[in-house]
Amino acid sequence: MRAIKAWHEHFSAVYRRFSRVGQSLAAHQYNKGVKPSIFVVEDDPDIARLVRHHLEGAGFGVRLFSTALGVLSDAAHQKPGLFLLDIMVPGMDGLDLCRRIRQDPALAPMPVIFLTAKSAEADRVLGLELGADDYIVKPFSPRELVARVKAVLRRFERPLSPTPVRVGEIEIDPASMTLNVGGQAVTTTATEFRLLEYFARHTGRVFTRDQLLDSVWRDTAFVTPRSVDVYVRRIREKIEPDPENPRYLKTVRGTGYRFEAPK
Repeated sequence: MRAIKAWHEHFSAVYRRFSRVGQSLAAHQYNKGVKPSIFVVEDDPDIARLVRHHLEGAGFGVRLFSTALGVLSDAAHQKPGLFLLDIMVPGMDGLDLCRRIRQDPALAPMPVIFLTAKSAEADRVLGLELGADDYIVKPFSPRELVARVKAVLRRFERPLSPTPVRVGEIEIDPASMTLNVGGQAVTTTATEFRLLEYFARHTGRVFTRDQLLDSVWRDTAFVTPRSVDVYVRRIREKIEPDPENPRYLKTVRGTGYRFEAPK
């Protein structure tokens, strides 16, 4: 906590010193073209201003929220390009807010990044299991924050093959980014959809975790092989009749995963 406090004081001073420069830079970037807006939920005003300063400097529009109140209703009216959530905020915390986002069919495809002081591996895994696309721990480098936001957004911008694919009872339509299992629509995040679509187009092939990271995530500097395991578990929960005994997405011990058409 002492390190976080020192980091907080240092960057608060940096923000105050360069705020005017940041405003000019942001205006210059906006003139070059509009980038996606980002909803930032952060109850610490200094950190919130610091995050806005650097994201606006990179050309993004930023909406700040000190609590989760109003985030979902505002997002329903004007969808952001990305949610950046602190976990420990008053009222509904960031985990609950992420869960609500993933339960809303209109918002579920939107990328979510956690920005939090909770650094334990169990917290990271929980964040990914709830559907986060990245997990950044405080104290953080502002440059790294911007780089990771850009990396997540690039992942969502890459076009998919337009041809639908069907394996067993699973129907995947990349054009509309819809998934149907047994005739029922299933909500996914964009990362889940891309990973499942990649598996389904390579039925029978065994992939290591690193191969999946290179092919689906591509920007692998900020993700780990453990992330693949979390997403595979989430996909199984959505496509398998019994996720503990998968018919489609199987583990190849000591190697990775293989997607199979059920016999």
